[in-house]
Amino acid sequence: MSNIIINGAMGKMGQEAVKAVENDPNLVLVAKTDMNDNLKDIIIASKSNIVVDLTHPSSVFENSKIILNNNNHAVIGTTGLTDKELKELEKIAIEKNKLIIICPNFAISAILMMRFSQEAAKFMDRCEIIEYHHDKKADAPSGTAIKTAQLINEKNSTINNETLTEKELLPGSRGAIVNNIPIHAIRIPGVVANQEVIFGTTGQSLTIRHDTISREAFMPGLILAIKATATHTGLIYGLENII
Repeated sequence: MSNIIINGAMGKMGQEAVKAVENDPNLVLVAKTDMNDNLKDIIIASKSNIVVDLTHPSSVFENSKIILNNNNHAVIGTTGLTDKELKELEKIAIEKNKLIIICPNFAISAILMMRFSQEAAKFMDRCEIIEYHHDKKADAPSGTAIKTAQLINEKNSTINNETLTEKELLPGSRGAIVNNIPIHAIRIPGVVANQEVIFGTTGQSLTIRHDTISREAFMPGLILAIKATATHTGLIYGLENII
């Protein structure tokens, strides 16, 4: 039986995570915490062995270190970690024989979108990404968009290599460039999380789109990530690596 803390339990994603854990017969929710709580003290008092962090990019690195250094597995649904921070967390996880799994997106349809985009990249010359999120999202571009660009580049490192004749009348109007792929970030009320990957080649285009209608979409993937702690150690980046 796994004893779970949901850190960030008061947020919209955290509230869904609480319900998902409580509804799973093999998981026990031992604490609900938020950014103002002392996470270390609650880990020790609750005798947890897994902490799900759904807080904020500004606190995720320190939270992750606290979780691992107190002999808990870490399931991270918060983006914003740098490459240097990821390497440090991987080192701690290996030393502690624990798993830290970082998921830019828990939605299974988002994982499929990324896989399909990788396949399409082998046959296309150009690609751009448009990601849409609610207006309270703290970072841009999204972790999912960055991960998608990285995966596409792995399959086709020459995509977008052809130089376009263009002039930006306003700086940034062509988006942020990740692995040579422009990413356009939309922040607007009424949206949860959507993404379009648009490919083009001679005489044709292809759009691969994923839509999250509600945060319930993230829960099956979150439970998969929690249960991966039983069979994995070290650092895993991306839900696609366990499904």
